[in-house]
Amino acid sequence: MATFRVAPGLFPPPTYSHSVVVEAGERLVFTAGGVPLDEDGKLVGADDRVRQAEQVLANLAEQLRQAGTDLEHVVNTTVYVVADQPSDLSTVWDVVTASGLSVGPHSSTLLGVSMLGYTGQLVEITAMAVIPA
Repeated sequence: MATFRVAPGLFPPPTYSHSVVVEAGERLVFTAGGVPLDEDGKLVGADDRVRQAEQVLANLAEQLRQAGTDLEHVVNTTVYVVADQPSDLSTVWDVVTASGLSVGPHSSTLLGVSMLGYTGQLVEITAMAVIPA
């Protein structure tokens, strides 16, 4: 499956790996950005990064389920947060790490951005996961 690697010559990452190697022959899924919308397309958690992160992760779990995998098999994420303070990023990252996302730790990038696609949207996550045989 996937091998999670921490490069000994680099800083020790707090809750993620520097890289993930997936052997040839694995089936992968690449998700579109998971957004904080409910099944009716309405924004969840206006002005609440934690609630939005929870909804995004629930939606991401459903995206993965439909593809035949789950959060445990995620090997890479990019987490986007509308924020101008590092504490806002940390708040969302705490939700991500508590979610059971990846047995890994998976490789990830956490970004503060000025805006996202939907009015009021504060969080979005894209993921790549292995589909188990």
